[in-house]
Parts: sequence; C-alpha cells; structure tokens
Amino acid sequence: MASQARLHLPGCPLHIIQRGHLRQPCFFHRSDYLVYLDCVREYSRFNGVATHAYVLMTNHIHLLVSADDVMPISAMMKGVSQKYTQYLNRRFERKGTWWEGRFRSSPVPVDRYALICQRYIELNPVRAAMVSSADEYRWSSYAGNAGVQPDDLLTPHSVYLDLSKLTAARHEIYRQLLSVPISPDHLQAIRQAVIGNHPVGLPPDTRRKSKTPASEPGKFPEFGI
Repeated sequence: MASQARLHLPGCPLHIIQRGHLRQPCFFHRSDYLVYLDCVREYSRFNGVATHAYVLMTNHIHLLVSADDVMPISAMMKGVSQKYTQYLNRRFERKGTWWEGRFRSSPVPVDRYALICQRYIELNPVRAAMVSSADEYRWSSYAGNAGVQPDDLLTPHSVYLDLSKLTAARHEIYRQLLSVPISPDHLQAIRQAVIGNHPVGLPPDTRRKSKTPASEPGKFPEFGI
C-alpha cells in the first residue's frame, strides 16, 4: 500500500513525532541526546529547515519546524534518522532500524496553534511525570525559548517574536505561558492531527482544502495576551 502523501500548508510550521521501533528506547546516555541534536543541527541547516521547538524523550522525539515545502523537511528527517541509526548501531554493535517507520506530522495553523503546539512539545516531560516543570528537563528547547541559556539550534518563529519586541520581556511572557495548563481540547486536537496527518484544529471535511488564515501579530486570545 502506498504511503499517504504528507500535507504541507505554506506558512504553517510542521509538528513532527518519531517513535522508537516498537516504542523501545532510542536514547540511553547523555551522549545519545547530544549526538541526535547535532544531527538535527546539521541536516536542518543543510536543507534550509528552521527548528522552533523540540523535545527528546526516552523513546520518541517531537519537533516543530518550518520550511518552504515539505520536501526539505522530509530530507532533513531522513538524514537525521539514518545518521543517528548508524551511530547507535556502531555503539551497540548491531544492525537494523531504531525507528517506528516514517515520522508522523501535521501542519500547525500559526494564528491559533503555533504557540500552543510549542508549549505542548516542551511540556511533554511534565505530562509524562518525568519532571515537575519544563525547566527541569534538559533535552528540550525550553531553556532557549525561555531565555535560560542560548540554543543555536533554534530559529524563533514570528508568532513567538510577536510576544514582545523586548527580548527580556518576551522571555518572561513565554515562561508565564508555560505555567498555563494546555486545555484537554487542545491536547486532543494536537494528538489527533499528528496521527491523521491533517492541520491542527480543522474539521475532517476541511482538512485538505482549507487555507490557513493570516496570523494577527500580538493577539493571543487563548492566553489573554
């Protein structure tokens, strides 16, 4: 059976999930996380893909990325997956894949869901009860987006930059946003979208024909900002 074509909407970031084979661990040591992030850094730059958020869990990863087309993103993920698999196979002296087939993805409409999805990704370790707050988990983009420490892997999305023109104020606003729980409806919408390869929040009959409305800088009604 042919694989379903990936949906890409111009101007929309793509939320990516890739799981370990049979949901087994794919990160075992500090060095594994560092190698994977180096792979993302290398192949995102080579393919012209901007990375806005990420989290590396024990047996899966989440990325929020943007490109002019889906092809550079697919090329990036292919390169990352292959190089990281080769690294682990050398380390464990084995053969075979470490990943559960193709990565899953969904376009994220900027005007409403971009920041929600970014928070969803960085709060994943909190939902998994691995830590009590996002700042306690090292292997995510939280520190970079919250201004805790620089992260050269990240390219801030315009909707994130629109939180404030002042860097310090923007970091403070973002840290406050991370303390706001994501509603169950938004959690469900993000999960269903990435499983079904459709835009977050769009009903079934409009998923492949709706155009994403333009974003409105500075307006985030779901956060009261």
